[in-house]
Amino acid sequence: METTGLFADTLRLWIGWAAFVIELLAVVVILAAVVIMTISNRAIHRLFKPSDEPGYERYKHQLGKALLLALELLVAADVVRTVTLAPTLQNVAVLGVLVLVRTILSWSLIVEMEGRWPWQGVASRGDEPGPSPRD
Repeated sequence: METTGLFADTLRLWIGWAAFVIELLAVVVILAAVVIMTISNRAIHRLFKPSDEPGYERYKHQLGKALLLALELLVAADVVRTVTLAPTLQNVAVLGVLVLVRTILSWSLIVEMEGRWPWQGVASRGDEPGPSPRD
């Protein structure tokens, strides 16, 4: 009977570490994206060069994609931690609120990067783009 408790404690410990590693990976994704894109796109130089609008838009789009990936990783870490370690009603409710907030952040990033809501399809080449989400 005691080995079952020891196994359960060890499993909880490993799952907790797995959630921590996923969160750490999200931070690494953000930091790596900022550093790599800033160096490779010469972003500091472009910030002081107002005529380079396409360069700024490209930088913003690439950084937005990294932030979206990091948000997904953070949601995954929260799900792993909440569902496997402490699936109480209060913790699941908190998880629901976190997922809702991060979903809204993801939608905001998509609107900023692509100029459309996530549920709007990508316009075909001959089609007119849908209404602007900022209207």
